Amino acid sequence: MAKKSKNIEMITGDPKKAIVKLALPMMLSMLLIMMYNLADSIWVAGLGSDALAAIGFITPLFMVLVGLGNGIGAGANSLIARNIGSKNYEQANNAGLHGVLLSVVVSLIFTVLIEGFMVPILQFMGAGHTIQYAMDYSYVIFGFLFVFVFSGVLSAIFRSEGDMRRATIAIAVTAIMNMILDPIFIYVLNYGISGAAWATVISATLSCLVMGYWIWVKKDLYLDLSPKNFHYSSQMVLDTLQVAIPSTLENIVFSALAIIINSMLVIADGTTAVAVYTASMRIVQLSMIPLIGLGTAVLTVAGVAYGAHNYENLQTAHSYSIKLGFLISIGLGAIMFIFSSQIATMFSYTQASASMSPQIATAISVLSLFVLAIPHGMMSSMMFQGVGKGVYSLLITLLRSLILESVFAYMFCFIFGWGLRGIYAGVVFGCFVGGTVGYIWAKLFIRKFKEISIKKYTPQETG
Repeated sequence: MAKKSKNIEMITGDPKKAIVKLALPMMLSMLLIMMYNLADSIWVAGLGSDALAAIGFITPLFMVLVGLGNGIGAGANSLIARNIGSKNYEQANNAGLHGVLLSVVVSLIFTVLIEGFMVPILQFMGAGHTIQYAMDYSYVIFGFLFVFVFSGVLSAIFRSEGDMRRATIAIAVTAIMNMILDPIFIYVLNYGISGAAWATVISATLSCLVMGYWIWVKKDLYLDLSPKNFHYSSQMVLDTLQVAIPSTLENIVFSALAIIINSMLVIADGTTAVAVYTASMRIVQLSMIPLIGLGTAVLTVAGVAYGAHNYENLQTAHSYSIKLGFLISIGLGAIMFIFSSQIATMFSYTQASASMSPQIATAISVLSLFVLAIPHGMMSSMMFQGVGKGVYSLLITLLRSLILESVFAYMFCFIFGWGLRGIYAGVVFGCFVGGTVGYIWAKLFIRKFKEISIKKYTPQETG
C-alpha cells in the first residue's frame, strides 16, 4: 500500500514533477506502440505499394477503433482523477468500473456496425484496386474491436492513479509481441497483409490478460475494482461520456481528415502518393511520442488539480507542459529534417517499394515542421479533457484538423499550385493556427477558474 500511496501523493503534489514522472513512462509506452505500428508498415511495404496504400486507407478507421478505447479511457481517467483530487475514493472506484462496463457495451455495438459496412466505407474512401488488401486487413482488426477498446480503458485506469510502471509493462508486452509475430504471420506463415492484423490482435489480447490479472486476480491497485464496488449511476455514465464522446469524436475527426487528405493525394498523384504519405506520417507519429506522453500526463494532473480546486497546479501543468513540449519538438523536428533521406530508406528495402524513397524523404522534410506546430494545441486540448470539458477539446480539434488543415492543404495544393508539397505544408500551417486558438481559449478558461476558486474558497471577512 505504501507504494500505491506514493503514486497518489505524486499526482496530488508538485505538478511539474508529476508531469515528468507520468510522462516519461508514457513516452516509452507510446514509443513501443509507434514502433510496432512502424513495424507493420515496414513489413507490409515488402508486399508492395498497393499493400502499404491499403494500410493507409485502413489507418483512419483504425484510429477510430483506438479512439473508442482511448475515449472511454480518457473519460474514466478524468473522472477518477477528479474524484481522487476531491478525496472521494468510493466514487473513484465506481468510475473505474463504469469505464469497464462502457468498454464492453460500446465495443460490441461498433463491431457490428463497422464489420457490416466495411466494403462501402472502403469504396467511399477511394481504395480502388487496393480494396482486397484493405479488406483482408480490416476484417481481422475490426472483428476483434473489443480487445483494443478494453485494453485502452484498463491502461487508462492504471494511469489515473499514477501507476505508469504497469501501464507501460502491459503496452510493452503488446509492442514486443507484435514486432516478433509480424514477420512470422506475414511471411513465414504466408498470411500476407492479414498476418499483420492477426499479429496485432494476438498481441493486444496478451496485454488485456496481463492487466486483467493485476486488477482482478492480484488485486493490488490503489483503486478497488471488485464488482461489489459497482453501483450503477446514470450520472456517472454521463460524466464519463462527457469526455469519452468528444475524445472519441476527435479520433473520428482525425480519421475524416486522413480520408480528405488521402483523397487529395489520389487526385494530385494517384494511390502511390497515399503510400508515401502513410509512410511519412508513421515517422511523424513516432516523433510525436513525447508530446502524446506529456498530454496524457496533463490529463491526469489537470483532473486532480481541478477536483481539488487548485488553480495554481492547473495553470502550472498547462504552461510547463507546453514549454517542455516545444523544447522537445525543436530537437525532434531537426532530426527528421536532417536525416529524412536515411529514414526513407526503411521503406525501400525491396524492389517493389524502392521507387518511393525520394518521395518519402521529401514528405518527411516538410512534415518535420508538423512536430513544432502541435505542442500548444495538444496540451490545451488534454487540459480540457482532464477537467471534464471534453467538448472544448473537440471544438479545438475540429477547428485545427478538419477545417484549417484540410482547407490550407487544398488551397496550397490546388489553388496555389504547390502540388504534393502544398498538401504537406497546408497540414502543418493549419495545425499551428488551430493550436494557437486552442491555447488562447485554455488560458482564458484557467483565468476564469482562478477567479471562481478565489471567490468561492477564500474565507470572507465578517463583522
